[in-house]
Amino acid sequence: MSGKRSAGLLLFRHTDSHLEVLLGHMGGPFFARREAGAWTVPKGEYEPDETAWDAARREFQEELGLPPPDGEAIALGEVTQTNGKVVTAWAIEADLDPAAVVAGTFEMEWPPKSGRRQEFPELDRVEWLALDRARELIVEAQAEFLDRLAEEWG
Repeated sequence: MSGKRSAGLLLFRHTDSHLEVLLGHMGGPFFARREAGAWTVPKGEYEPDETAWDAARREFQEELGLPPPDGEAIALGEVTQTNGKVVTAWAIEADLDPAAVVAGTFEMEWPPKSGRRQEFPELDRVEWLALDRARELIVEAQAEFLDRLAEEWG
């Protein structure tokens, strides 16, 4: 178990025919050619001296380059991913234009053991997805957030 904690905001909206959620495709070389299991709630890690709520709002800003939306936050609880990371999320009904996103970046050695460092976007794509499609693509443990949202708002 990693012992790491992460928090995020899951935006949702209603269209004429269904509920949609805003997910991001994880950036970097490990996820470049993957779809299933490579999409996530915009989120990030935090330390014990920061609340999960504050971290979720900060990470939204860092990952998407946009302020977190105002609105009623619906607690979606926690899930534990296969790597042991505990993720806490809230849902907020809001609309956002994915074209307005200016993704934050991270740096890593790539290719491995090359000594070269490269910068990659935290999220290389952000899209509105219907719940059924989102369930096919999201990190497996995070699908529970979609189920909880559907119970509340679906």
